[in-house]
Amino acid sequence: MTKSEYDLSIEKLISWAQAYYVFDNPIATDEEYDKLSRACLAFEQENPQLSHPNSPNKRVGGFVLDGFEKASHLSRMWSQEDVFNTEELEDWIKRASKVNTNLEFFCQPKFDGASLNIIYENGILKQAITRGDGTVGEDVTNNVKTIYSIPLQIEEKSLIEIRGEIVIKKADFEKINEERIKNNEQVFANPRNAAAGSLRQLDPNITAKRKLFFNVWGVGLNSLGFTKYSEMMDYIYSLGFVKPPMQTLTSSVEGIEKLYHEIIKVRDEIEMMLDGMVVKINDIETQDELGYTVKFPRWSCAYKFPALEKTTKIKDIILQVGRTGVITPVAVVEPTDIEGVIVERASLHNFDEIERKDIKINDEVIIIRSGDVIPKITKVFTERRDGTQIDIPRPTSCPDCSSELLDEGALIKCQNLDCPSRVVNSIIYFASKNCMNIDGLGNKIVEQLVREKKIYDILDIYSLKYEDLQDLEGFKEKKINNLLNAIENTKGSELHRIINALGIEHIGEVASKQICLEFGLDVINLTFEQLIALDGIGEQMANSFTEFMRVNKELVEKLISIINPKVEEKIEVEENPFKGKTVVITGTMSISRGEIKKTLESLGAKVASSVSKKTDYVIFGEDAGSKYDKAIELNVPTLTEEEMNRLIS
Repeated sequence: MTKSEYDLSIEKLISWAQAYYVFDNPIATDEEYDKLSRACLAFEQENPQLSHPNSPNKRVGGFVLDGFEKASHLSRMWSQEDVFNTEELEDWIKRASKVNTNLEFFCQPKFDGASLNIIYENGILKQAITRGDGTVGEDVTNNVKTIYSIPLQIEEKSLIEIRGEIVIKKADFEKINEERIKNNEQVFANPRNAAAGSLRQLDPNITAKRKLFFNVWGVGLNSLGFTKYSEMMDYIYSLGFVKPPMQTLTSSVEGIEKLYHEIIKVRDEIEMMLDGMVVKINDIETQDELGYTVKFPRWSCAYKFPALEKTTKIKDIILQVGRTGVITPVAVVEPTDIEGVIVERASLHNFDEIERKDIKINDEVIIIRSGDVIPKITKVFTERRDGTQIDIPRPTSCPDCSSELLDEGALIKCQNLDCPSRVVNSIIYFASKNCMNIDGLGNKIVEQLVREKKIYDILDIYSLKYEDLQDLEGFKEKKINNLLNAIENTKGSELHRIINALGIEHIGEVASKQICLEFGLDVINLTFEQLIALDGIGEQMANSFTEFMRVNKELVEKLISIINPKVEEKIEVEENPFKGKTVVITGTMSISRGEIKKTLESLGAKVASSVSKKTDYVIFGEDAGSKYDKAIELNVPTLTEEEMNRLIS
C-alpha cells in the first residue's frame, strides 16, 4: 500500500465509521470495514511516521489506568442559570436588556449527560477534561479518543477549547443494561449515569464499547474572530462535529417559546435524553459586556422542561439542622421512581410552607423533580384523607442537641454553637474550596475529628497538633503534616474570605467582599443602618449579618486574631478627568477592552455597558457600531483611545 492509497483508505474508513457509530446508518459491511482497517493498520505499523492523526485505528482502547489525573481547564466551565417558565425567562431577558435592547437569541436543545472540555492545539486533540468543579476536572483523554463523534484532528490550528455533553443514545442505553443484567451487574439508573460512568472507566476498552456520543454546545478559550455566537458554532460544526437538531435564531420571547414547545412535543422521539433548552445572547460583544456572576454567565440560561411529577405518600417528617442552625423539615415519602431516580425524600422548606399547604403525615401528595433540583411537594390531596393523618407540630427543641429553638416565623433556628450538626456543617463549609480551601479537611475527616472530640468548633481547627491526630485511624505522618500545613497556609488570608467562610445566611462571596472593602475590621461591630446603606445589601442580608455577629462576636474576634487577615483598603482616588464619570467603551482597541476597563475603574470611573443621557464619555475604537451612533444622537462626548490616553496622562 502506497502513502496515497493509505490516505484514501483512511478517508474511506472515517466515513464508514461515522456512518456506523454516529449516524446509525452503515454504508459498509463489518467484513469490509475490518479488512480495510487491518490493511491500514499494517501500513501504520510499518510506517508510524506516516500514520494519519485521525485514523480510526487510533480509537482502540489503550492501557488500563490506576486512576485519573487532575487537569485544569484553560478557561472556566460555568454553570447555567435555570429558568422554568415564561415569567422567569422574561425576567432574565429584562436583566440582559439593560446592556442591549436589541437582543437576538441563539437557542439549542440541552442534552442530559456528562459535560466535557476538549483542548485542540495545532489541529490535534491534545487533552480532554471532565467538568469537575468548573476549574479543575479529570483527564479522560485516553477514553475520549475512543469516541467516534470526536475528531482526533481538526482544520483549526489555533489553541481552542471545544465543549459539549457526552451522552448515550436511548437504544444503546437499553443494550448496555441488558448486557449488565446478563453479567449479573448492577444496571445504570438512566442514560445520564451510564454516560458519566462510561466516560470515567479506567479501562479505555470498556469506554470504546459503550458507543458514547458527543454533542457540542459551546467554545471556551479561543482566538476566533466571530461577532455572532451562531456563526462561531456553525464554524465549529464544520470542523467535523455533529450539529444538534432544532437550533434556531430569534429576537422575541415568542420565538423562544415556540422552539421550546416544539422540542417538548418531540423530545421522546429524539434519540438522546433532553432536559431543556439553552438560550444564549447571540452578539458576542454583548456577552462580554454582560459578563458573569459568581456562578454563571449573564448572557446564557437553561430553559428547563416542566418538572416530572408523581403521586406518593408521606410516611414521616425528619428535621435537618443546617450550618447556620436553620431547621429544615424533610418529608420521608414512599420510594418513587422519577425517570430512573428513586426518590425517598422531599424538601418542605420551612414550617410556614407546611401550614400554608396543610401538609400532614400519611397524606397523598404530588412530588416533582426537575433536573438536579431537590424533589419537592407541590400538591396535597386533602380529599383523599381517611382519618389516619397526623398534624406536624412546629418544633421547640433542636433534634440534635435538645436546645431551645428560636422561632422567627418562616425560620426556626438552633442558636447553640456547640450543636453537633452546626459544628460539623459549619466546619465543612469553612474548610471548603471556595472558602478557606483547607485541603485534606473534607466531610469525612471533619466528621471523624468531631466524633473523636478533637475539635468542637471552627476555632479548634487552629489548635490541632500532630499528637492530636497521630492516634486516629487513617492518619499517617504525611497526611497529618499535609493537613496541618494546609491549616497554617490559611493564615494571612483576605478578610473577605474569612467572612464568607463563616457561612452567614444570605451573605455570599460578593457581599463579603463589598462589606470588608467598605468597613475592614469594623465588620464585627456594624449596625443594621450601616449595612443597609450599601448598594445591593437588603434588609434580610443586613439583619442576618448583624444577628450572626451579635451571637458569635467572641468567636469571630478570636478567629481574626489567629488568622491575622489581609485587609484590603479602600483607596481614595486622586482627582482626574475620569473620577466619578460614567464611561462606555466600544469598538476594537489596541489593547483589550478589559484592560482599559480596569484602568478607568482604578481612576474612579464607572464603566457602563450601555449609552444613556447619564453617560459622560463614550470611548470608541474601530467598528464602534450602534453605541457610537447612540452617543452622537444623545450628544454624549466621544473620545478616541488616543484622546483617552492623553487625558489619563
